[in-house]
Amino acid sequence: MGREFEIVREYETEAAPEQVWEAITTGSAGWLWPMEFEPREGGSAGGGGVVTAWDPPHRLTSRVEDPDGIGGMPQTLNVLDTVIEPRAGGAWVRYVHSGIFTGSWDDQYDGASRHTDFYLHTLRQYLTHFTGRAAVHSDVQGPEASMKPGSFAAAVRALGVDDAAEGDTVRVDLPGAGPVDAVLDFRNEHFVGLRTGDAMYRFFGRDAWGGPVGIALHRFAPDAAASRDQVQAAWKSWLDGLYA
Repeated sequence: MGREFEIVREYETEAAPEQVWEAITTGSAGWLWPMEFEPREGGSAGGGGVVTAWDPPHRLTSRVEDPDGIGGMPQTLNVLDTVIEPRAGGAWVRYVHSGIFTGSWDDQYDGASRHTDFYLHTLRQYLTHFTGRAAVHSDVQGPEASMKPGSFAAAVRALGVDDAAEGDTVRVDLPGAGPVDAVLDFRNEHFVGLRTGDAMYRFFGRDAWGGPVGIALHRFAPDAAASRDQVQAAWKSWLDGLYA
């Protein structure tokens, strides 16, 4: 039997409301994953959903409902609502993720809540450092062995950031890119974010919720599209070797 949930976040950004709107409706590959919205109420939304509110640049709401589960997840209803208001020097944003979980409610809520914080942080990083720039997105998942609880710590050690603090500039050897200087823009026990001059690398410790360790790449360099397959394969090899 399902149980309702609601996750609410509010934040301010120096980006203009129009820039926030563009980021969530057309530039989502730069901070989340590629999503397309048919620009009208009743239009199609990413993940098989429908747009229930379309008021640029003020409000976007989408809804997905499936009694058999959404995207293979034990969730029968998923609603995403973003309200954007102008503020002096930028914008104020209110984000609400709600719906119905049908599995282990506590675990799902904890995972969704923590992922929300990481995703919205990445959005703010995009708005601050890459707004308006097109991105090439890649998603790489670790092998089954990375699903074992505690696996994420191995990825942190392999990156060489286990002794670094959030905000530090670190020297890291990135598959497909080589040694680069990166800002450790996010770090806790489940997530790590690295930002270079032309990319954001997001590391997910989903082993905490029964999933594999994963990596999302948001690359803005002019040659990012041409090198996508090569870079994605390099990261896949890195993950597979790490958990072999």
